[in-house]
Amino acid sequence: MNQRVFSISAWSGTAALVVTCLGWLIAGILPLPLGPSTSAIEVAAFFIDDATVTKIGFVIASVGVGLMLPMLAAISMHMLRMEGRYPLLSFTQMIAGAVTVILNTLPQLLWATIAFRTDRTPEEYRTLNDIAWLLLFTGIIPFMIQNIAIGTAVLSAPHKVFPRWAGFLNLWVALAFVPDVLAYFFMSGPFAWNGIFVFWLALGAYAVFLVGMGVAIKHANAQIIALAKMERASA
Repeated sequence: MNQRVFSISAWSGTAALVVTCLGWLIAGILPLPLGPSTSAIEVAAFFIDDATVTKIGFVIASVGVGLMLPMLAAISMHMLRMEGRYPLLSFTQMIAGAVTVILNTLPQLLWATIAFRTDRTPEEYRTLNDIAWLLLFTGIIPFMIQNIAIGTAVLSAPHKVFPRWAGFLNLWVALAFVPDVLAYFFMSGPFAWNGIFVFWLALGAYAVFLVGMGVAIKHANAQIIALAKMERASA
């Protein structure tokens, strides 16, 4: 057992958050993302002006999304400890988490691809940008299933592995993502993809999930490390 690897797995989610947000800041998504009502000319200018920096930002963001994987593996490992011989929720979390990483990576790669050429029409830039944004937020169901699986496993576990608050946290995060599907229906306002109930609530809930589960994994890792020390001492 490598304690350093365990520690990395606990905080890879926080690293994913920091690196992804850094990439978005470089690319220009943050602090104020383009909205669905932004004109085609403005969208085209976003990708054409300083296209190299924009591509660098989205490449960094795609790396950040991938950093979630060690944390997801750690969650699955500890859920297996909770469920024992019938790890249905553990496998659900693992599959849903992997799908979520793919769905979150695709928009970053699409945005970088949009900036690859500077000879498209403004309408083409806007259409491709629409696809990237809607993929990012409306494909949220796998992530919600992941949260529900974690929350259910934690709250129904016969013995404590993750703190009980982690179960309630995951159920709250799943609920916070419900408004995201409304991005299909609003061009402006709080339910547009750049609105407070879609972009900002989702980003905040995602940050809470990554940091909160990092703390929960650290707690669960400490149990395994303590048990390993006891086994060595009694050997």
